[in-house]
Formats: sequence, C-alpha cells, structure tokens
Amino acid sequence: MQTKTVPIHLLPVQLDRDLFLRTLIRELAGTLEDVVGLEEASGFVSTVGQRIGDQINLSYRSALGVEQLSKQQVAEVLVDLKRRIQGDFFILEQTDEKIVFGNRVCPFAEKVIGRPSMCMMTSNVFGTIAAENTGYAKVALEQTIAEGAPECRVVVYLKPQADAHPAHGREYFSG
Repeated sequence: MQTKTVPIHLLPVQLDRDLFLRTLIRELAGTLEDVVGLEEASGFVSTVGQRIGDQINLSYRSALGVEQLSKQQVAEVLVDLKRRIQGDFFILEQTDEKIVFGNRVCPFAEKVIGRPSMCMMTSNVFGTIAAENTGYAKVALEQTIAEGAPECRVVVYLKPQADAHPAHGREYFSG
C-alpha cells in the first residue's frame, strides 16, 4: 500500500476557531450537566452570561453615546448582538410590557442540541441588558432549538405584570 504525502496543513480536517470554541462550550456545558445536574449547570452558565451581558450593554451604550438604552433600543440591540454572533433572532411582538423574539439559527449551531444549559447565555445576556436599561426583566425561554424545537421563542418581560408572573423564566433587576 502506498500512502500519499500530504502536508499536514492541507489535510481536510474540519477544524477552525469557531468550531473549536463552540465544541469547547458544548463539552463544558455537557460536563457540568453530567456532574452537577442541569439546574446547577444552568447557574454556572448564567453567571458567565451576566458578565458578558454587562460588557455588551456597556459597548452598545458607549457606541450610541447614551447612559441608558430606550426600550426600542434594547430590542434592536438584542437582535443586533445575536446577528453579530451568527444567530437569527427577530422581533415577533413588541409592547411596553414585553418583547417576543423568534430565532431560526442558534449562534452555537448544532452544538446546542441536547444542551439546554447553553440557553442560559441568551437568558442572561438578554435579561441583564433589558434590566439594566428598563429596571426589570424576566426572560422566558418558551421553546428552544437546544430542546429539539425547530426555532426558539424567547419572551422578555419588561415589567412585573400578571402574564409575566406565571411564565417560567428568570427575573433580572438593575443593579
């Protein structure tokens, strides 16, 4: 048998920084879910999401030259930040009380499937940005690609109201 001599850097290996980092996060989330359980894993991912949310919030405020984002700007920022990281979030409904988002493509792509704790990144980034600018947010992940849905549906409540109370989600407060 004769083997071809191909330089290593020309081998057809599916690996780049994006795939590596998405796989790393998937495996970290999976390890946490296996070791400490889904709820605790979600808590760890939430902490990271809050820190990232704080950084993103400051970046957009600075770029816009404002101390606080309006509700309209919050909605636009949340869609834009997901677009920038290759998600496909869009606004389904927007009122003074809530913003309902749809999403066709997760930024983590196929790496999110079966890893619902990774959705805490969306919950905490959205919740942190919304609460820091409106005073309050509750994020309900009504359906997610991670749990097998074809699209995500995320509701960000901007006021503690009657329909937000029974919704399963996490609350965020300005701080």
